[in-house]
Amino acid sequence: MSNKAKKKPTKVKARKPRGFADRSAVEIRAATAMMENIRKVYELYGFDPVETPMFEFTDALGKFLPDTDRPNAGVFSLQDDDEQWMSLRYDLTAPLARYVAENYQDMPKPYRSYRSGWVFRNEKPGPGRFRQFMQFDADTVGTASVAADAEICMMAVDTLSALGLKRDDFIINVNNRKLLDGVMESAGLAGDENAGVRLSVLRAIDKLDKFPVEEVKKLLGEGRLDESGDFTKGAGLSDDQIETLMGFVDFRDLESSAADANAATLTELKASSFMENARFAEGVAELETIAQLSAASGYDSTSIAIAPYIVRGLEYYTGPVYEATLTFEVENEKGKVVQFGSVAGGGRYDGLVGRFRGEAVPATGFSIGVSRLLTALRQKGLLEDYEQLGPVVVLVMDRDQLVSYQAMTKELRDAGIRAEMFLGNPKNFGKQLAYADKRNSPVAIIEGSDEREAGQLQIKDLMLGKELSADITDNEEWRAKNPGQKTIARADLIAEVKAVLARVQQS
Repeated sequence: MSNKAKKKPTKVKARKPRGFADRSAVEIRAATAMMENIRKVYELYGFDPVETPMFEFTDALGKFLPDTDRPNAGVFSLQDDDEQWMSLRYDLTAPLARYVAENYQDMPKPYRSYRSGWVFRNEKPGPGRFRQFMQFDADTVGTASVAADAEICMMAVDTLSALGLKRDDFIINVNNRKLLDGVMESAGLAGDENAGVRLSVLRAIDKLDKFPVEEVKKLLGEGRLDESGDFTKGAGLSDDQIETLMGFVDFRDLESSAADANAATLTELKASSFMENARFAEGVAELETIAQLSAASGYDSTSIAIAPYIVRGLEYYTGPVYEATLTFEVENEKGKVVQFGSVAGGGRYDGLVGRFRGEAVPATGFSIGVSRLLTALRQKGLLEDYEQLGPVVVLVMDRDQLVSYQAMTKELRDAGIRAEMFLGNPKNFGKQLAYADKRNSPVAIIEGSDEREAGQLQIKDLMLGKELSADITDNEEWRAKNPGQKTIARADLIAEVKAVLARVQQS
């Protein structure tokens, strides 16, 4: 025998990459039920489903992510064997633009579609910030009418209402990117040569819900040093340019929850000196149309509110932008009571499809963050109990009777009853019951040789057994009483199991 010590097999450590999460059966069922309710509203509005692949050519996705300064930053990419770069999609909008451009001649215009799926961001993960998450979008492509934007906002209201949220639990805030574009033009930032600066300004203004105004001013200027010592380079604007932009920031004070607040906000915007700018004035007119169309359909400013402080961070927005904000308070991970905040958003992106066609193709859409919305509904107590009952488990008492047990299981399934035959080691009866208990099974079916000869079965109501055994502290007494277990005729299997299931569902 060799003196060399045998090498132990190397074990791979079970672990997940940072920023990715597993999902349990309860979470999957809850998300599926919620998304079905969302789908019903989208269908009611006349939208049709479509699905695109998770991978797209990197140049087709484009560079539109916020807070990225490198060509492929923020995405997961790989090079195919033909040397073309592919990337996992970072949202569902850019792939839709490619799909529409590729099938443009064959589809009706406007084209109305919805889709759901996983998206991926190659960003630093943190609490509540994942690299993989699910979105559920709806878009209208092929019309420049602001009525399409108004309709998206109304559909967002109806979607959140269909999920059980009350009208005072949320608000759809609407702005127009043309307002900020007009302000930036007034600050001398027009032209292609200032495109990068304008993007930096958008990112800075978008931080107003996180940072005080003075900190945002630093991001508009030379830059900001955060508490950790990290420095973020600013937009490099002059003091005069910053002050011009601060005139736009003052519109944040127009926020109101009154039913007629939209009219008051529009009056203030029309009185602004920025109305001398044509793009700003065009944006105000579009917001007024959205408010009028919404009000005519019964959605006043308590549901759809003109909110000039909403920016939305993605670069491709060109007109109206909107954000669904949940207004109720929750306790965050630090124990602080805060407003829940945004769960969905979107806007008009008239240039995205045109990248492929060389002509303008107007489009507008809305995206729901599935996981975040699910968290909100859970905190509001609006999710059903998706701790679903496990299947009925047919125990294996005699190995030579597997055919009989399998036939019994099939009989249960044919009756619409979720069931399985125990497939583990049947040697230990107690372990079979422990398995059924761990599966949260309502019923265990027992057929030994004595029961088989007598044409009978033992049916064990596991839920009732748990209830009754709570008052039994002695093992001998528990064995004697065998709570929840009774003998039935083999022919009564389906009826007896259905009776137990009915009792469990009512309790």
